[in-house]
Amino acid sequence: MKYAEMTAVELKNVSREDTMVVLPIAAVEQHGPHMPTGTDDFICTAVAEAVEQNLHESLLLLPTLWLGASQHHLRWGATLTPRVENYETLLYEIVESVLNDGFRRVLILNGHGGNIGPMQTALRRLQVHYRHCQLLAASYWSIAEQEIAAALEGECKTLGHACEAETSLIMHLRPDLVRPAKIDNFIDYEPDLVDGVYICRDMFQRTSAGATGRPDLASAEKGARMFSQIVTRVTSVIAAFTEAALTDEL
Repeated sequence: MKYAEMTAVELKNVSREDTMVVLPIAAVEQHGPHMPTGTDDFICTAVAEAVEQNLHESLLLLPTLWLGASQHHLRWGATLTPRVENYETLLYEIVESVLNDGFRRVLILNGHGGNIGPMQTALRRLQVHYRHCQLLAASYWSIAEQEIAAALEGECKTLGHACEAETSLIMHLRPDLVRPAKIDNFIDYEPDLVDGVYICRDMFQRTSAGATGRPDLASAEKGARMFSQIVTRVTSVIAAFTEAALTDEL
């Protein structure tokens, strides 16, 4: 079920107890010299729509929020972003409107690393007032962590930024938007976690070209396999949470 394609009457008849409302969130920001600024939006939307097809009767898919918390990319340019605190409030209010309409299961499905902190904080704020609801948030790559790691050839086995994984996925989903001549080895990026300590630096400080990892190892075939495995895994996890019993305890 797609929220934006339904009428108010149709939405009124959707079960508030047995339906998982999914809010995909992404970003439009620079993705190095070889990838489109809409990378996160394209991937997250494609994953969410494929999962909706698999769970059509029990999943209500909201339109993707393409705007993300991307202030840490601003110095590279080609980036659209609100302030982090405003983004957190935006997520809070979107989910709040769903909960106030009676729905009791909500999942924020994330496609951009900068959104992780705001989405978790927004749900923590909401949980105080909606203790009887199932409030969930996850990045698609955290759900399918093992599947993504198994598909990658480079030393980095996680999803980064315009990396082997993202480049492969866009080569599969939107090959027309990849600039092959600009692909390089961007393994010189600085990590944001050192000896268990988070170092707060923007992407201009961490990268030489606004990209990370080994997109030179990417391929459309790898992207197709990875996408299928991500969708299968996300579908399975969402189905399990949707079937879990809700509590009425306050």
